[in-house]
Amino acid sequence: MERYVDLQEITDGKLYRENDMVRVGCNDCKGCSACCEGMDDTIILDPLDVYRLTSHRECAFDELIGSHVELHVQGGLILPSLKMDERTGKCTFLGTDGRCTVHAHRPGFCRIFPLGRYYEDGDYTYILQIHECPMPNKTKVKLKRWIDTPRLEENRAFINTWHGLQKELQARIGAAGEDVTVRNLNLLFLRVFYREPYERERDFYEQFAERMEKMNALLR
Repeated sequence: MERYVDLQEITDGKLYRENDMVRVGCNDCKGCSACCEGMDDTIILDPLDVYRLTSHRECAFDELIGSHVELHVQGGLILPSLKMDERTGKCTFLGTDGRCTVHAHRPGFCRIFPLGRYYEDGDYTYILQIHECPMPNKTKVKLKRWIDTPRLEENRAFINTWHGLQKELQARIGAAGEDVTVRNLNLLFLRVFYREPYERERDFYEQFAERMEKMNALLR
């Protein structure tokens, strides 16, 4: 989720890259699941998140809506996010033992927490959000180990492309003015990147590139 805030108020004032050491180690979150509670609709899912979750659960994206995923609007664009339990405020993927039931397949935002991404000039660095995680006595961990994401260069290219597409679509929606145009653009966006099933045995980044080509052609 994109926020416009003073970085000095929420971070340690540093910008990090994948090979930097960051004080985020928390003993594997033992005894704590604070970051899995009260997040409302802030854990937005990108296509890689959906690919991971649907491949793991062997289901379609639409089967997750209502139980684990909900749709909401951000800047006029409809985006999916992790669903919190209405009674407890906890993530619906959180087990009764306080542990994530899809940890190996968890979304990108969960992987980097309590880090965030700071976008600038078509790329991003990481920031450490100092008020987000209550675990005391954190230790230093190399950032690329912490985010637990293979093929980091390809992942970075994907994230930058995805972020750029969202900004472009939000700008188009803001300029459209007509409800039918906004609706059609959102339906197209959801179909191309979320609702059309991903092939579980095929590489995600190849499939995403194909979908970007399709989207760009349709937007012309």
